[in-house]
Amino acid sequence: MSAPQFLVPVLPDGDVFVLDGPEGHHAATVQRLRVGERLVLCDGSGGTAAATVVGAGKGSLELSLGERSYEPAPDPRLVVVQGIAKGDRGELAVQAMTEVGVDAIVPWAAVRSVARWTSDKPRQRWADTAREAAKQARRSWVPPVAAPVSTKDIPAGALVLHEEAALALSAVPLPSTGDIVVVVGPEGGIAPEELALMADAQPVRLGPSVLRTSTAGPAALAVLSARLGRW
Repeated sequence: MSAPQFLVPVLPDGDVFVLDGPEGHHAATVQRLRVGERLVLCDGSGGTAAATVVGAGKGSLELSLGERSYEPAPDPRLVVVQGIAKGDRGELAVQAMTEVGVDAIVPWAAVRSVARWTSDKPRQRWADTAREAAKQARRSWVPPVAAPVSTKDIPAGALVLHEEAALALSAVPLPSTGDIVVVVGPEGGIAPEELALMADAQPVRLGPSVLRTSTAGPAALAVLSARLGRW
């Protein structure tokens, strides 16, 4: 089993480091890591450092740091514009997309979105979900969650998942660099007037099944990850 991963704002420079705060509490108290066990520190921006526990305290661990490494930012990036969903479906989508390999998430206040965000708290919940999912998946990059956008703000040339599209996502041409933007509608789907507002949008389908808003994004990312050679 791979070593557990913990996030730090900045990778330490020295050979010894004390992991405390919420991450230290989780490592020492929840996961109960002990002297001699290995873990990985990650800054969420590509940098990682191997570490070994040399001392354990209440809610903290003393670490001996080893090899550092850096993973370049992926190119092309996989960006999902996710329709805001009611209940926990949005967070389920964020969790699964992060584990599968999304590089950035953009909440979309679609016409048919039942839920309406009136503060930054829902976006922060998505960001926290992405952070925890990235740790679980041992990802060195934590996907950012942007501020909510409206339909007119969706980037030109986006791939829009639509059940009536003729072109399959598995067959659409992909750029070799830049952003590949995938649009996922909310529970009620994408309204015709929204599709008309998306500049140069390409409707695409995943298959004959109609997927939930919480599963369509991860399924699309799986197709794209295979096509790009990530998987």
